[in-house]
Amino acid sequence: VQLQASGGGLVQAGGSLTLTCAASGSQFRFYYMAWFRQAPGKERDMVASITAGGHTNYQDSVKGRFTISRDDVKNTVYLQMNSLEPEDTAVYYCAANFGDMNAWGKGTQVTVSS
Repeated sequence: VQLQASGGGLVQAGGSLTLTCAASGSQFRFYYMAWFRQAPGKERDMVASITAGGHTNYQDSVKGRFTISRDDVKNTVYLQMNSLEPEDTAVYYCAANFGDMNAWGKGTQVTVSS
């Protein structure tokens, strides 16, 4: 499985960005998908996840601001990020899991200026 993340960039505090992760494979609809982020000097943390059935979970710090969604026809998962804060600055990674398969995409940089 290959994952391609895009959509990062530079945005002012309070702004919005949408990250996109396109996945290969014919079984995408069964994948558990997640977005992680890693800030300089910090560990990689899960930001949001979505199951094959559409159940979502969020890190407390992004609840109410970020929304994860998926399009199983396009093999794509999204992360809509609103009300961005400087603390959201990090490299964002998408990840997929299905059985023994675990895949990571290359990161996309999100920088939020104050």
